[in-house]
Amino acid sequence: MDNIAIIGAVVVGVILGIILGKLIFAKNTANKVAEAELQAQKLIEDAQAKADTIKEKKVLEAKEHFLQLKSDNDKETNLRNQKLSEQENKLKQKEQSLNDKLKAVQTQVNENTELKTELQDHIESAKIKRAELEKHQEEQIKRLEKIANLSAEEAKAELVEAMKEEARTNAMAHIQEIVEQAKTNASKEAKKIVIQSIQRVAAEQTIENAITVFNLESDEIKGQIIGREGRNIRALEAATGVDLVIDDTPEAIVLSCFDPLRREIARLSLQRLVQDGRIHPARIEEVVEKTKKQIEDQVMEIGERTIIELGIHGLHKDLVRMVGKMRFRSSYGQNLLMHSKETANLCGIMAAELGLGQKVVKLAKRAGLLHDIGKVPDEETELSHALLGAKLAEKAGEHPAVINAIGAHHDEMEMAYIISPIIQACDAISGARPGARREIMQSYLQRIKDLENLAVAYDGVEKAYAIQAGRELRVIVEADKVTDSDSDRLSFEIADKIQKEMQYPGQIKVTVIREKRAVNVAR
Repeated sequence: MDNIAIIGAVVVGVILGIILGKLIFAKNTANKVAEAELQAQKLIEDAQAKADTIKEKKVLEAKEHFLQLKSDNDKETNLRNQKLSEQENKLKQKEQSLNDKLKAVQTQVNENTELKTELQDHIESAKIKRAELEKHQEEQIKRLEKIANLSAEEAKAELVEAMKEEARTNAMAHIQEIVEQAKTNASKEAKKIVIQSIQRVAAEQTIENAITVFNLESDEIKGQIIGREGRNIRALEAATGVDLVIDDTPEAIVLSCFDPLRREIARLSLQRLVQDGRIHPARIEEVVEKTKKQIEDQVMEIGERTIIELGIHGLHKDLVRMVGKMRFRSSYGQNLLMHSKETANLCGIMAAELGLGQKVVKLAKRAGLLHDIGKVPDEETELSHALLGAKLAEKAGEHPAVINAIGAHHDEMEMAYIISPIIQACDAISGARPGARREIMQSYLQRIKDLENLAVAYDGVEKAYAIQAGRELRVIVEADKVTDSDSDRLSFEIADKIQKEMQYPGQIKVTVIREKRAVNVAR
């Protein structure tokens, strides 16, 4: 019985243990389920937070990309508007130029009409004087017919008067002969002085181009220079004012611009950017500004070196800077600084050959160097370069002779000093010599010949001469075939035909000369 009781107790204990274990297991399982649900809820919340963060980041990136695209589009729109504005300004300038030319033509027509009226008045006056002279001559003849009835003293007085008139006539003939001889000798001496001056100057034959070739180490750099959607090349062209031509030419970029100073700034800026490797619009603007300052210093250095070389002292710093700017300016293909230095040397030599004294020689040399400073002003004006140069020289406190020589070297001012015609002659010598300007000798001679042949083809034209290096055409017509009114029409027609059919630098002045000569020989 005791064993049965023990076994029963054991069985009951086992059953109770099993029941208690199940209760504990069930409780643990419920706790784990609750904990798992909490972890799942936390994971869901974390995932939701990450998703919100990623969404916000993507939205910001999309906004930034949109703003960047909008900025690029605005820049392209501004550049396009700027180009349209520049084209509109150019069209307005051309229209203004045409209006000015029309006004000038109308003014010339009015002046010709006034001149014609004055000539008619002179002709009428001459006719009246001729009638009075004929009447006076008839009275004189009647007086002479009565000489036989005069007294001895009266006849003697008439004879003395007649001898006086004859002596006066002979004296006038001698004076005329002396004047002609003096003109001949003066012409020979002038030619001799000009030839000696030219022979003593050894000038360079410099021809400037409108392009500069920038060499690259490899074609891969072209992509960096162009930039994304062409931003870099547009920024460089806008900052320098130079057109960049990037084509299939291996390892080369062409810089195209008629202003050599701008081309030099663009070349140096591009060289710095390529060496640095950082090429973007902000960097381009920074480098271009630094290069402009460097070129400004270089311009001043060139001007100072030039005046030292020519022995010119006391020149105002603004004029020194303009002299330096001439190095980067060309006129009809001729480097302006080389032309000015050549003119200065010719002026000094010619003044010395004329024996004008050391002071005048220095003034002539100074005026020769400064005669074209009106071509390199800091601000563009409507004045011609000669008058503008005279104004700048006057502002800088130059000698009145130098100012007059600068303003008169194209006959736009009256020559008031002896060095003025010297500057004009030396300027023409420097610009007219073969090789000085863009044309080669053969094409230059052909252009001169074509000019003369074009004029000779008109009826009534006897001869035609192209002078001033082809900048002026003088046409001599036959007085019996061409009237004064025909001369005006002929001059206009020849100028119009030259403008339509020929290619030439600058402008060509057409002068028609008509004269009537009555020649008789007394034997």
